Amino acid sequence: MSRERLERTRDLMNEHILDSLVIGYEKLIPTLVLPDENDRHVLAAAIHSRANVIVTFNLKDFPASALSKYSIRAQHPDEFVLNLLSLDADTLCSTIRKQRLDLKNPPKTVEDLLSTFEAQGLTKSVSKLRVLSEKL
Repeated sequence: MSRERLERTRDLMNEHILDSLVIGYEKLIPTLVLPDENDRHVLAAAIHSRANVIVTFNLKDFPASALSKYSIRAQHPDEFVLNLLSLDADTLCSTIRKQRLDLKNPPKTVEDLLSTFEAQGLTKSVSKLRVLSEKL
């Protein structure tokens, strides 16, 4: 993605998703220890915003031993989506459908979108979503 598109996406997220912008966490960064010090800002933002979960593909750099003292855990995105499905499959499917229909360049079929999710590592979620594909 170009820098302009990334900035536009960021601005739209900040504008439309309440509490998506975490500020004031920076002072915590130097106090934190993680395998990759470049990830400390993520943990600092999670602590500051009182998050319970950090959703990341990068689980190895967010070990339970480093997160548990803050009552935070790292969760793979596939597990996160599966949890959302178990909590409210209809709302999740509706949201995914809206996302898919908003994609215009290029547009995506249900199978295109599921294949994209699968390629990104959401394999368990995709197998459950395929059963619900008529809602997507």
